[in-house]
Amino acid sequence: MLRVAAINFLNPAPLMWDFEHAPLAQELAQRYSLHYTQPSQCAAELLAGRADLGLIPIAALTPELAVVPGCTIASLNEVRSIQLIVKSPNTFSTVKTVSADTASRSSLAYAEILFRKFASNHPAFLPASADPIAMLQQADAAILIGDPALLALERREQIEAEVGPCQWFDLAHEWHIRTNVPWVAAVWAVRPESLGEPRLSAAQLVEDLEASRNHGLLHIEDLVKEWAPRIELSPAVIRHYLSSNIHYVLNTDCMHAIKLFRQYAAEVDVLPALPDLRLL
Repeated sequence: MLRVAAINFLNPAPLMWDFEHAPLAQELAQRYSLHYTQPSQCAAELLAGRADLGLIPIAALTPELAVVPGCTIASLNEVRSIQLIVKSPNTFSTVKTVSADTASRSSLAYAEILFRKFASNHPAFLPASADPIAMLQQADAAILIGDPALLALERREQIEAEVGPCQWFDLAHEWHIRTNVPWVAAVWAVRPESLGEPRLSAAQLVEDLEASRNHGLLHIEDLVKEWAPRIELSPAVIRHYLSSNIHYVLNTDCMHAIKLFRQYAAEVDVLPALPDLRLL
């Protein structure tokens, strides 16, 4: 079986539909062995040989890993689940310290690109747990990722009552308005040597992942019902997030966005260069 490192967050839920629901979960369990981890750990497990397939941040792509065509976690404008909160009167150009939730390498790299390339600023990033009030009490700004970012938006008034007025920036939107390309967070990546006889073929892998995504997008209402008890968000917010904020198709615009992201990240010394994006 192919060993899969997956993410138990809200945004990949449609991608995981067939792996977690009848009637296909039992069939896929004959081909895939799943375990759940943090986004930042998926690539480490792939590179260490502890997993064969992983949903990984694009910041973690290396020449050894191949991007699986078809699926992505991206946004065409506002994503909501990546928030940069800046205490007033600071701006992108004056922020000196940023408390950062370290759950996603890509989100931190996007923030560093925005500061370094577009604001000519090099603030210090301070690792912190995802508590916006505590983060903003120790720094000029905070980055929240995933479900904690969505929850913080719902608690905005409460947070600002504790730390003072803030500006809230959606990092996907900030990237999009400066580059005119989508914001891409993660892709399925595979160790190519793990595919082929007697194991899974590349064609079967792509078919399984795309079918799971397509079925998940047809079951948004079921996902809303599943996730509403798990996270303190209204069904309406969850529905809009899965159906409008997140884009799940790895098209040519998204591929271009990944290449541009890695180019900019190398230019400002955030990530090593990745001259060729390896596609399975």
